[in-house]
Amino acid sequence: MPQTTPAATLTYRAWQRVSKLPLGPRLFSAAAVLRVPYFGTVLPTVEEMRPGLARVRAPKWWGVHNHIGTFHAIAVCNMAEIAMGMLAEATVPTTHRWIPAGMTVAYTAKATTSLTAVATAAVPDFGPTPFDHAVAVSVRDRADKEVATATITIRVSPTT
Repeated sequence: MPQTTPAATLTYRAWQRVSKLPLGPRLFSAAAVLRVPYFGTVLPTVEEMRPGLARVRAPKWWGVHNHIGTFHAIAVCNMAEIAMGMLAEATVPTTHRWIPAGMTVAYTAKATTSLTAVATAAVPDFGPTPFDHAVAVSVRDRADKEVATATITIRVSPTT
């Protein structure tokens, strides 16, 4: 018997349509910030989004500076959370829901440039039992130096 693919979320379907347009990733990102205003603090641009992977870029600007002029630690966490959220929206089907359950972060270097956060996770089987799923996030600077790592655990459960 052929297996059917679960329906994609509204967010992921919007990405698939809008990202192909001129300035599409920026338009999609602006819409995402309207839906989740706190993400706007880092001025994110979603660059890639698909099941198991999301890539988000953010500029270094005065709004994310700390007292020494680098990317503030919580702004780095915000980058990790945005990337995880985009991955989850592209990965978790409409038959299930997800919510962050925990986050561990390591700051490995000063963040002195714009940043890119890449979230990765295996695509699990979505069955009737709730489960915790770990999403790994690497945050890197313009020179591709890792400035932070995060593991964000999401709780996934059926919607019914």
